[in-house]
Amino acid sequence: MERIHCDWLIEAGWIIPVQPAGQVLESHAVVIDGDRITAILPIAEARARYAPEAHVQRPGSVLMPGLVNAHTHNPMSLMRGVADDLALMPWLNAHIWPIERAVMTPDFIADGIELAVAEMIRGGTTCCNENYFFPDAQARTYDRLGFRAAISIPVIDFPSAWASSQDEYFDKGLAVHDQYRSHPLLSFSMTPHAPYTVCDASFERIRRYAEQLDLPVHCHIHETAQEITDSLNQYGQRPLARLDRLGLVNERLTAVHMTQLTPAEIALCAARGVSVVHCPQSNLKLASGFCPAGDLLAAGVNLAIGTDGCASNNDLDMFDELRTAALLAKAVSADATMFKAGQALHAATLAGARAMGLEQLIGSLEPGKQADIIAIDLDRIEAAPIYDVVSQLVYAGARHWVGDVWIAGRAKMLKRELQDMDETRILSSARRWQQTIREIPRA
Repeated sequence: MERIHCDWLIEAGWIIPVQPAGQVLESHAVVIDGDRITAILPIAEARARYAPEAHVQRPGSVLMPGLVNAHTHNPMSLMRGVADDLALMPWLNAHIWPIERAVMTPDFIADGIELAVAEMIRGGTTCCNENYFFPDAQARTYDRLGFRAAISIPVIDFPSAWASSQDEYFDKGLAVHDQYRSHPLLSFSMTPHAPYTVCDASFERIRRYAEQLDLPVHCHIHETAQEITDSLNQYGQRPLARLDRLGLVNERLTAVHMTQLTPAEIALCAARGVSVVHCPQSNLKLASGFCPAGDLLAAGVNLAIGTDGCASNNDLDMFDELRTAALLAKAVSADATMFKAGQALHAATLAGARAMGLEQLIGSLEPGKQADIIAIDLDRIEAAPIYDVVSQLVYAGARHWVGDVWIAGRAKMLKRELQDMDETRILSSARRWQQTIREIPRA
């Protein structure tokens, strides 16, 4: 029988497809043709049926979907560590916003994203949910780098280098959406900054555009206790209740942080199909509070994981983030069975894809889906012995174990070598921005 042509045949000791939940396939292979997964089958059968252009053998590795960083501010990679050990509002008002006013340009966006993409690929992340200004520069950069991203259409009540009025935020952002709406790797979200920086009229416009264009709404919500107090004083409502009044609490809403939740609010999110993005390390570092991840999962809420930006984390390490999420949920709930390893891996893959409206494309390894795949090397001292490969990845795994990365069937890293990025140039650019940012006056 003549073998079937394909682009890649990737063999591994284990495959974790994520869907169906709990499945682990041993000594299997993934077949890729073009940008899609064609088949997942035992290695001997794959060799007999397919004639690949490239044959990759990783007997000591596990294949799984690329990690999905469901909330990040990637241009802020150039502000990594610029103002540490501060609470949220002093951090924003005295440091982050003054720096942004001084440096926010398309070049800053592009260079910050490129630094972030190199870090994310090296850590096994293949998709991110962006939340920043200059969506035109975002889109150009992610397109050039061949990285999957949801581009933000930012809305905030004060002028920025990107837009000087509310009309301009909407008009310019939607024009970028129209330009790239058919791009195979780029999607979009309406991205109001937060309830405390966006007025009712803008939220109403966001709801209309989200409905018309079938876009998620990606927003920081209930990040701190102070946010709740301020909203009660200004609006007589908690932020989530205010957004519900404005028609935004539904399956399009991607609510980030959510550290201050009542049981009734958790039930509301579950009933309405809201996705919550848990950013545990950023919340811990800024002392913002604890997202009740275990209660959200128990209620049936789609719970994804994000790193937040490098200025508040200070990295884009999704393996570290998902482990922190799993451990923190156990401590917060005083229940060691809460947020099991498989749930953590699901939150960092398929749940993130679902929050971004991409679950039909990515987040699990299934024939017909996009080939966003990572190989993680477990043939090492730190991973031995292996009794449960999922638990091993969650509780012992590290981003430097990632050996190979594919996005839409294109190799982005092989044997820890980035395939189409100039690491020397990226580092040189980061150091130039470091010198510029160091000289900016701050409060």
